[in-house]
Amino acid sequence: MLQEIKYYSRMAWGIREFLQTPPIADPQAYTRQNLASRASSFLGLAERGIFNNPGNPHHQMFRIAGCTLGDLTGEVTRHGLEPTLMRLREAGVYVTHEEFKGKEPIVRAGREIPSNSASFLNPEIAGALTQSVSSGSRSKGTPSPRSIGRLLQREVYARLRAREFDLSRRLRIELKPILPSGSGLSSSYRGHREEHPVDHWFAVGGSIREAGHYRLATRCLVLWSRLLGAKAKLPTYLKPNDFGIVAEYIARRRSEGVSVAIQGFTSPAVRVAAAALDLGLDISGALFLVGGEALTDAKREVIERTGSEVYSSYTISEIGPIGHACRQMKSGNCVHLFDDTVAAFVRRRCANFSDDEVNSLQLTTLPAFSSYVLVNAEMDDAGVIGTATCDCLYTRLGFSRQASQIFSYGKLTGQGMTLVGTDLVTILEERLPAQLGGAPGDYQLIEHEGAAQTQMTLRVNPRVPAASDGIKQCFLRELHSVYGGALASRMWVHAEGVEVIRGMPYATRTGKIHVLHVLGSGTKGETRH
Repeated sequence: MLQEIKYYSRMAWGIREFLQTPPIADPQAYTRQNLASRASSFLGLAERGIFNNPGNPHHQMFRIAGCTLGDLTGEVTRHGLEPTLMRLREAGVYVTHEEFKGKEPIVRAGREIPSNSASFLNPEIAGALTQSVSSGSRSKGTPSPRSIGRLLQREVYARLRAREFDLSRRLRIELKPILPSGSGLSSSYRGHREEHPVDHWFAVGGSIREAGHYRLATRCLVLWSRLLGAKAKLPTYLKPNDFGIVAEYIARRRSEGVSVAIQGFTSPAVRVAAAALDLGLDISGALFLVGGEALTDAKREVIERTGSEVYSSYTISEIGPIGHACRQMKSGNCVHLFDDTVAAFVRRRCANFSDDEVNSLQLTTLPAFSSYVLVNAEMDDAGVIGTATCDCLYTRLGFSRQASQIFSYGKLTGQGMTLVGTDLVTILEERLPAQLGGAPGDYQLIEHEGAAQTQMTLRVNPRVPAASDGIKQCFLRELHSVYGGALASRMWVHAEGVEVIRGMPYATRTGKIHVLHVLGSGTKGETRH
């Protein structure tokens, strides 16, 4: 309890610092300047965060690769940033998601490099006042300090999106969870600064018994934001498995001649569209801006069937926004890459828990305000990088590259909750057999596209003696034990979200999770196979 009080007190102080800092005056000029100086920004961050910081594992990687700061500067000057990063990747300067999380040792040229997630923190902002946490829970996820600079940059991206989609003429509806996820709270108090204030915040917040302290913390921080001058909104809590109230609100505003924009995670957005179809409500003309999990073709089709439009974004908690779709990106889960804050290229590799090869995204942080100093980091996301051919605000500013067909090959995600593959292996291969009987390979988790949201099926070998209901409850308990209280604030993991089926129709192999889904479009580490 004391730890949480300290954490949220720190968050309150960070909100105060942010709200008292003026926004960037000219987002477009600021963006052009950052794009022009991206190479020098990277070299400056590398000097301070790697070469002058022996605690960062990349420090040893560069030494093993025989690359000094002078060498790096010369390579970037002669060949450019991405080509240099590609060469460094082949020389062993990179970090996998499992290495970053501290789940696997970092070994280069036969030498083990001591590390954990904190080893990659940017030493210049390690004491930042505001923090986010990667999907999971606040205690179980990866804390990501956010400097004021990073918050201002995120605000710049939000203001650019507001102009690209002409959001000033639409009421803004937030469809996001409460704490420990900070996405809903931050949207609430940032809205008036982003040229698009929040009209209503609908939240999946868990029951009072399971998440009462998160509800209280959320309310206190919203009221605190109001005292500081923000036009922050308190959340309206949705009943379990009921998104009809959101669809009814959108339909009512449409009947009044008011256009709306709904921002939130993908699965809840699809649930709203499905509720509108089921209830015969007219929400045509609505604009859905979604992220946090895959916008697959199946999900897109449900939203578009209502006469609405949907566009995706791609964000990684530890790195920040990676890209946003423009108004012309209507298929393929495509986003403009934010090349001013991240360098990216793809590399072929075998996916985790699979023999399939994927185009693994290699991501490098660039600005001085980055939470982590990362070079060629693999966050278990894959995709295709190409040239953007659209004529939009992003392209005119210089965001001329796009990422499409993005999916995550090492995690499961639904409603913004990320479950890491290695944690699931432990649950499926060790904990469930120990408690319920059977052996590794007798429990198999499958992700697939349901009518309105991502669903999971837990397939169990018929020889396991436990009853299906007991298996389901045991599985959910184990998820809670690994991922903590955040699960209570996601409807996705309630008992009705997991189906247990007897039988093993798919080939099994010890140590391998078979995750099946509809491939096509995807964004952020969200679609898994």
